[in-house]
Amino acid sequence: MQTKNRLLPLYLFVMVGMLATACQPNKTPLEPTISTMVQIASPDTVQFEKTPLVVFAAGSLIIPFSELETAFEAKYPDIDVLAEYHGSIQVMRHVTELHEPIDIVATADAALVPMLMYASTNPDSGNPYADWFIRFAGNKLALAYTPSSLYAEELNLDNWTEILSRTEVKYGLPDPRFDAAGYRAMMAFALQENSIKQYDLFKTMFRDQFSFPVTIFREDGNTLIRIPEILETRRDSHIMIRGASVFLIALMQSGDLDYAFEYESVVKQHGLRMLSLPPEINLGAEELRDFYKNVEVRLDFQRFSTVEPHFIAEPIEYAITIPESSPNPEAAELFIQFLLSEEGNQIMTANYQPLLNSFPADGFENMPIELQKITIPEE
Repeated sequence: MQTKNRLLPLYLFVMVGMLATACQPNKTPLEPTISTMVQIASPDTVQFEKTPLVVFAAGSLIIPFSELETAFEAKYPDIDVLAEYHGSIQVMRHVTELHEPIDIVATADAALVPMLMYASTNPDSGNPYADWFIRFAGNKLALAYTPSSLYAEELNLDNWTEILSRTEVKYGLPDPRFDAAGYRAMMAFALQENSIKQYDLFKTMFRDQFSFPVTIFREDGNTLIRIPEILETRRDSHIMIRGASVFLIALMQSGDLDYAFEYESVVKQHGLRMLSLPPEINLGAEELRDFYKNVEVRLDFQRFSTVEPHFIAEPIEYAITIPESSPNPEAAELFIQFLLSEEGNQIMTANYQPLLNSFPADGFENMPIELQKITIPEE
């Protein structure tokens, strides 16, 4: 508990940095703000340079990765980890669109790596920004709230969609154009509809809430949700949009929000109340992959010049890779090895984010040899 309290200043600092980036979707790309060199004085007052290791990761990894960073730097004192946290799509954009010198990318949606990094070319080399990734952790979607949330004592698995749709209830939505938790929150309503065969829940929740409507279509058993390029709420909307799901935590703690979908690990890390969703809704069950995949979200948002982002509902899996443009790939390999080690798993597990039992790798043959030794080829 004391460790997490010490992380609060870091958490607030990171949140400010994330907000500055994520809330400017249509402006000129920002210059990288991460320092690339740290000089430390030795006992003999002789200065030497540490190797900077730049890590961009999904916001849901802030707390476990902060502890991982401390332990890693203790083991490798010549490496300085410089981490930033954003929504998973925004993480990708810093590599593929802003061309920043990033050594490690960790995302809450493994599908984003081939979609956005395999398909994007590094202009300096002509090669894809990535041609491999490792699946390293899972999660589940949950509905987070606090004791002061409206109708908290009434909330249950039968009425959560009805409570969230009440106009007096303040509901927080991560922007699905930047954050995987945002489009997964949309998917939760469609999956609930499919599960109980009641097909008006999504429209009841989101109708008349946006200046340009979010739409849902059904055909031949498939569900398509379309997110408009401009996603802004109406003046009288009871939905509040933020660039990443972690921004919503403080708003719930302050009483400005009643509910938001978050990952179970994040809810537990912050001591919030949680409505655990059934496997049909929480995107945490591998055996329900065929049920999930009938729901798709498409973005009309033209953030990415080379792809049209579309997301198929599937079990939540985190992925990590080293961009082809990494300035320090050797240090990046060491960090991934540490993450996937027993010590790394203990840190992640202590923060409610345990690793997978094994680590399937897409593009296994393209990976560094040392990482091949601790992963398995994806089937």
